[in-house]
Amino acid sequence: MTARRRKVYFDGGCRPNPGKMEAAVVTAGTVHILTDLGLGTNCDAEWVALILAVDVALDSGADDFVLLGDSAIVVAQALRVAKCRGANMQRHFDAFAAKVGDREWPRIRKIARSQNLAGIALAKTHER
Repeated sequence: MTARRRKVYFDGGCRPNPGKMEAAVVTAGTVHILTDLGLGTNCDAEWVALILAVDVALDSGADDFVLLGDSAIVVAQALRVAKCRGANMQRHFDAFAAKVGDREWPRIRKIARSQNLAGIALAKTHER
């Protein structure tokens, strides 16, 4: 029997934008939420969440995983199909690439916001 590919959902945000960043990662029924990540934009927060998702995936011992997020631009930049515009985005990409290291480049997919378990978990932390 082969092991199933682990799904690792990630999402980041800030309130207001720009503002205080937060990030969430959900995998295997476990929710990881980090708040007070400094000041930044929604795009910065999405990158921080993606980098956190790599940490969570590797710390879980998963050899085969897919990173699932709803930010089209961050997913495209991480997949190297869109250029990182600006020094901040390039720094985030470089930090992500350093986490990946010599491993095979991870699978990353853009999913709908309504499918993003990390985004759903993050939204639950805010009163409506």
